Amino acid sequence: MIHIYTGEGKGKTTASLGLALRAIGAGKRVAIVQFMKKGDSSEFKAIKKYKLPIGVFAYGLGFYKILGDRHTKSEHQKAAQKALTRAREIILSNKYDLVILDEINVAIGFGLIDVDDVVMALNAKRSTLNAEIVLTGRSAHPKLKKLADLVTEMKKHKHYFDKGVKARKGIEY
Repeated sequence: MIHIYTGEGKGKTTASLGLALRAIGAGKRVAIVQFMKKGDSSEFKAIKKYKLPIGVFAYGLGFYKILGDRHTKSEHQKAAQKALTRAREIILSNKYDLVILDEINVAIGFGLIDVDDVVMALNAKRSTLNAEIVLTGRSAHPKLKKLADLVTEMKKHKHYFDKGVKARKGIEY
């Protein structure tokens, strides 16, 4: 099945990590491909520290156009393309039961990768798909929503960011 966790609310990556934890608890093999993150987030550190059997492949340069980003769009595009290439390899390998494409929707939304390339990668494997695939990030593309078997939208009703509270380590990153 293909899952999408999207929307303006908090909890998209967190939900996918909960699914990853459940999957490894059931003896399943899990891979996470990070499209925007550099591999320095708290979830990455926990996976490494506690030697959880989760493959994490971080290709991002950090979030695009926010949090002091100093990279060009071209640099972000190259990084996102590497992430997509690796994601395609992982999906086609049949080595994993759950593959999380973290913040892929954001990479598509900023034009760092093409949605049609993602659709092709998912469709190429669709008939023999042995893994659950999870796509996270705001503003999931309509083509991906149509292709998905499950779409969950996180809706913000209230958020402390609106009061000026900055992202907190261990909670937002």
